[in-house]
Amino acid sequence: MGLTTQDVEVLRNDKMGPKLVEALKKRRFEAWYFSKKEDALKHLEGLIPKNHVVSWGGSLTMETLGVQKLMTEKYTVIDRDAAANPEERTELMRKALTCDTYLSGVNAISEAGELILIDGVGNRCAAVLYGPKQVIIFAGMNKVVKTLKDAYQRARNIASPKNTQRFPDKNTPCAKTGMCGDCAGQDCLCSYIVTVRGTLPAGRIKVLLINENLGL
Repeated sequence: MGLTTQDVEVLRNDKMGPKLVEALKKRRFEAWYFSKKEDALKHLEGLIPKNHVVSWGGSLTMETLGVQKLMTEKYTVIDRDAAANPEERTELMRKALTCDTYLSGVNAISEAGELILIDGVGNRCAAVLYGPKQVIIFAGMNKVVKTLKDAYQRARNIASPKNTQRFPDKNTPCAKTGMCGDCAGQDCLCSYIVTVRGTLPAGRIKVLLINENLGL
């Protein structure tokens, strides 16, 4: 009996992952590849000093891994979802920009080690770019594509239309059709599109690659 499709994907990722780590390191990221998500979570705790205040952006990848729950149990956190009202939520998102460690998913990664992030209001992009002392990004290997152009297309045409389905109150073309309509309305979740080609100071942004299909 031959290998299953899943078996083949796992084997391919185990070969591609270390190569992508090297590409990321050339761009001054710190990066690691994990065959098992449990190993990634163990490594995560070693990256965050006990006295750090931790916050994060919205991420299905992190929810699947249980990252937010782990952080709440072990660290002082700034959790926007704990807000009592929209005004407090906005204020917590602002405070997160000056936390010690910021956690985030990513919409796509090129094989050359470039990251693409898309945001509706820009809080996640802002924190990744500047403010927190360190940023730790989680990415399933399903986020990896060949080129930067492919990464942009994946973020716009796959990740964002899927993500919009999570919010039934959004009135956008992709909410109705499942396809990007290049909209510019107030409900648009693609107001900010950021390419992260590298990180300064070196090592500020850390990337944990995991051999799983995670997020959208």
